[in-house]
Amino acid sequence: MKASRLVSLLLTLQQRRSATAAELAALFEVSERTVYRDVAALQAAGVPLWTEPGRGGGIRLLAGWRTRLDGLTGSEAAALLAGAAPQALAELGLGSVLLAAQAKLIATMPDALRERARTIAERFHLDAPGWFRRAEDVPHLAVIADAVWHQRRVAVRYRRNDTSVRRVLEPLGLVLKAGVWYVVAHVPATAPERAGPRTYRLGRITAAEPLDEAFARPEGFVLAQWWARSAAAFDRTLIRETVLLRVSPAGLRDLPGATDPAAGAEALVHVGPPDGTGWCEVTLAVESVKVAAHQLLALGPEVEVLAPPELRAALAALGAAVAARNAPVAAQR
Repeated sequence: MKASRLVSLLLTLQQRRSATAAELAALFEVSERTVYRDVAALQAAGVPLWTEPGRGGGIRLLAGWRTRLDGLTGSEAAALLAGAAPQALAELGLGSVLLAAQAKLIATMPDALRERARTIAERFHLDAPGWFRRAEDVPHLAVIADAVWHQRRVAVRYRRNDTSVRRVLEPLGLVLKAGVWYVVAHVPATAPERAGPRTYRLGRITAAEPLDEAFARPEGFVLAQWWARSAAAFDRTLIRETVLLRVSPAGLRDLPGATDPAAGAEALVHVGPPDGTGWCEVTLAVESVKVAAHQLLALGPEVEVLAPPELRAALAALGAAVAARNAPVAAQR
C-alpha cells in the first residue's frame, strides 16, 4: 500500500466528495479490492469515509470535513507532506499516525494548494538506505523508542565483536542514518572522563528490558545539533594523513566519489594550477596509506602519487596484482 496513492485518493475524494470503487480503481490503475483496502486504511486513520452500496452509491467523504489554513504556502505544504520517512515511522509504530496527520493536513488545505500536494505525493519518495544493503534487524527498536518517549531507563545487552556487555541506558533520542538505526544515550554512573551522551547501534542490541526508573534529560540537549557535532568529530578521527597527488581532468571529476566525499571536495577547493597536459597537483586528506591505496585504485591511470613513497609503492603493487590477475588467458598459459 503506497502512501502516495492514499494521499491521492484522499485528494480525489476531497475534490469530488463521492466516487465509485470502479472509478477510483480505473483512475489509480489498481483493483477494486485494493481501493477498498485503501479506504479502510484511511478510515482507520480517522478520515470520515463511508461506502454506500447499490445504484447511486459509492465511496463518500463526510461533507464539511474541512477547515482552512490560508497562511500555509505551497512550499510549506509540500515540505510537510514530503518531509517524513514513512518506513522509519512504520518501524517506530507510527505509520498510522503519519497517515492520519497527512489526511488532516490535506483536509485543511485551500483549493489552490491541493494540486501542489498531489504533485508532491506522486513525484517524491524518500528511500534512505543505500543500494545493495539489506535492512538491519532491530527487534528491540520499539522498546528503546518507548524509553526515549517516556524518559525511562532501559537495560540492554550490547554486542561488541565476539563479546556482550550489559549497559543501563538513559536514551535521549533515535537517529536513522543511511538505513541504520542508532540510539543516543547517556550512561549513568560513568567515569567522569567518559561522561556525556554516547551512540549505540540498535542492530547490536541483543536484549532490552525497560526499567521503572525515570531520568532527566540534560538541560539544553538538542539531538540534531549533538548528532551533527558528533558525526563531524568522528569524521575528523578517520582522517589522519595527507598525500600529494597528480591528477588528470577526468581523475579530478571522479576524486570525490573514489575517496571520502568531504575530503575529496575539500581537496578540489585547493587544487593547484594545471600543467601543460591539464594535470593538477592535489593535496588529499586520507584515513591511512592502506585505505588510500585501495581508494585511488578506482581512478586507474588518471592519478599519480607524488608523496609519500609508501603510498606510491602500495598503489603500484595493487595495480600490478590486478594486471596479473586479469591478464589474457593465453598469456597466463
